[in-house]
Amino acid sequence: MIPEKHVILIAEDGEINFLFLKTVLTKMIDFEFVIYRAKNGKEAVEICEGNEKINLVLMDIKMPIMDGYDATKRIKKMRPDLPVVAQTAYSTEEDIEKALAAGCDDFLAKPVDQKILRPILDKYISIFRNKQ
Repeated sequence: MIPEKHVILIAEDGEINFLFLKTVLTKMIDFEFVIYRAKNGKEAVEICEGNEKINLVLMDIKMPIMDGYDATKRIKKMRPDLPVVAQTAYSTEEDIEKALAAGCDDFLAKPVDQKILRPILDKYISIFRNKQ
């Protein structure tokens, strides 16, 4: 079976968190991911502007230059159908509501649990697949 290819942007300023997510994604045998990285919200917006092939964003909320809330709002203005999943260590009910209000489609608490990440990926990849 040939794995499906998907393009994901990981917006994450922390090196360890980025490497963890990248490792988890590359070990999934039924998907093949092309992974882009943004180290701040401004870069995330610029990468989404310049790459129509991105079909999922994993968005850290607390980043320098531009936070994940503002970056998500700008990305959703350009590409309202692009799924953005917030990821943050700050996972109070208020944080979740704020992320969803900014336009995030879903929420992952850090440290990201692989058992929770997989169903979220499946959900948004199947939505993308159905739009093609």
